[in-house]
Amino acid sequence: MATKVHMEALSPTMEEGQVVRWLKGEGDAVAQGDILAEIETDKATMELVARGEGALRKILVGEGGTAPVGDVIAIIAGEGEDIAALLAGLGGDGAGGAAVTAAQPATAGTAPALAPGTTPARTAAQTPDATPAHATAAVPTPTQAATTTGRIKASPLARRLAGELGVDIAAVQGTGPGGRVVKRDIEMAAETAVAAPAVAPGAPAVVPVVPPGEEFADVPLSQMRKTVARRLAESLGPVPHFFLTVDLDMTRALEARARVNEILAAQGAKASVNDLVIKATAAALTHHPECNAWWQGSSIRRFSSVHMGVAVAVPDGLITPVVRDAHAKGLAQISREVRELAGRAREKELQPHEYTGSTFSISNLGMFGIEEFTAVINPPEAGIIAVGTVEERAVAVDGEVVVQPRMRITMSCDHRVIDGAQGARFLATLKSFLEEPAAILI
Repeated sequence: MATKVHMEALSPTMEEGQVVRWLKGEGDAVAQGDILAEIETDKATMELVARGEGALRKILVGEGGTAPVGDVIAIIAGEGEDIAALLAGLGGDGAGGAAVTAAQPATAGTAPALAPGTTPARTAAQTPDATPAHATAAVPTPTQAATTTGRIKASPLARRLAGELGVDIAAVQGTGPGGRVVKRDIEMAAETAVAAPAVAPGAPAVVPVVPPGEEFADVPLSQMRKTVARRLAESLGPVPHFFLTVDLDMTRALEARARVNEILAAQGAKASVNDLVIKATAAALTHHPECNAWWQGSSIRRFSSVHMGVAVAVPDGLITPVVRDAHAKGLAQISREVRELAGRAREKELQPHEYTGSTFSISNLGMFGIEEFTAVINPPEAGIIAVGTVEERAVAVDGEVVVQPRMRITMSCDHRVIDGAQGARFLATLKSFLEEPAAILI
């Protein structure tokens, strides 16, 4: 007798699941209790167990596809059993009746085989609901039994978390059974990276980069991020903000600006502190494309170019002209464009393309003597920095009190796109660029 394989509720709050991979292909023999597939829930990657026996006759949702809890995603039946009527009743046409909503289509017989000698792990333990939405760290996720895939022993959760946090899983020492890399190992590696005093300016991006020649890359949402987004939005409003602040030593930045202005004096030009912040921010975003992004509802769009929105006060309120390709422009050009755009903004002469399409924004109230503030994100952007004034303050350096020109920068992050560790890494890079401007050239 044919058995319908349903998308099961594998976590207490699961509403839909995504097929990560099929461990059985169409035509493979199935015994009751066999692991059929890995399913990504709102909490973790879990294993779907067969409730019948025979052969896996039809896969209705391919790898990468999603289905609500309760939907039929496959059929188990005897070798010669006719399942045409069953498929017809499900709305199928022999090619799979369920909708496939991800990059990989439902294709018969294409499920990847397990590595030789690998035994799938049993279903992992489930954990209670996520922590409150106002927490500024990433929402905790459950640990689970590790599986061995290829040459690196790691649990599916650890692999996905490593990708999200930019951790090289091959370099992580596993503490799980048999030396497997588990969730806590990835979290420790990420915390170590965040704790570093500065990010190497020449370090490669820690997330998948945008393909060469492409303007952007749309990154599909995981089930966990969908759920985090929904919970945060329900708790904090349409854009769930959280804030990170760093305090900078601006000594070398001011010295660099003075030298630049000596060179620009012959051209009758002058660069401001804000121009330097724009340049440093754009350079930092090229190392952290996860922050140079838009929330798209069903995906996150990451950009290869930095189009910097610069908040400008106008009589009617606020407008944000855009310095396009700010990462590829020098201080003189940035300064010239900002002055021109700001002037025309106050005259209400900006064209639509000059104030739309920014990928990240800066708001600076330092010229008004504001020491520190938080700025509101401009959707669909995922972040904005609020720049305070440069002021001389007494600080402790090597056990002695010295006076330095200091400045505070506060980053507002859309928690649906940027997690705490990601925002912290970006600010560490920005801090290193402003405290040593020569690093931008590396």
